[in-house]
Amino acid sequence: MAIKTHTWITLWFLLTAPVIIWDGMYCFMRPRSMVGGDLHWIWEPYGLYQDIDYVYGLKALEENNGFTNAQCQRFFFSLFHLYSALNLVYLYLAHVCSWSGAPLIGFAAATMTLSKTVLYWAQEYYCGGCAIGHNAWDTLLIYWLLPNGLWIVYPSMIVWRLGNDIIASLSTASKTPRKAMSEKAQ
Repeated sequence: MAIKTHTWITLWFLLTAPVIIWDGMYCFMRPRSMVGGDLHWIWEPYGLYQDIDYVYGLKALEENNGFTNAQCQRFFFSLFHLYSALNLVYLYLAHVCSWSGAPLIGFAAATMTLSKTVLYWAQEYYCGGCAIGHNAWDTLLIYWLLPNGLWIVYPSMIVWRLGNDIIASLSTASKTPRKAMSEKAQ
């Protein structure tokens, strides 16, 4: 039985897997990945972002603020040790293998992404905007709220969609044995 896939989920996982790797490598390669570093050319857009979000910038690095790398290590390495990036594993299992457990892998990947992003937002709320509060409202909106908001909206939608698919699959599976047993009894 082929599993149900959703094009928009496939596209999200396909497009974001390299972004997650790129972002994680930026964090682990600091200060070499930052402005003035010999590898900054790979992460050129972060030249602007490190001044918008201090968590990614020189301030956090100089203060030995380990939050970024600790969070990144939890997220980044857990993905690589767990089937070498859950996003890509979901795509393979869903589209190549048609494995019925693929939605659970996708659900887990989206949940991890969602929880990481909500953690960042909560951190900013509880520290009074310590890493982003210095920005003008329009800069904050364009460069932090909207892009980071996508990492809450899409994973939330994926969790909802795949969660419903998993529930539907479990409901179907739980009804099948009873139906088969009642047919045998007749």
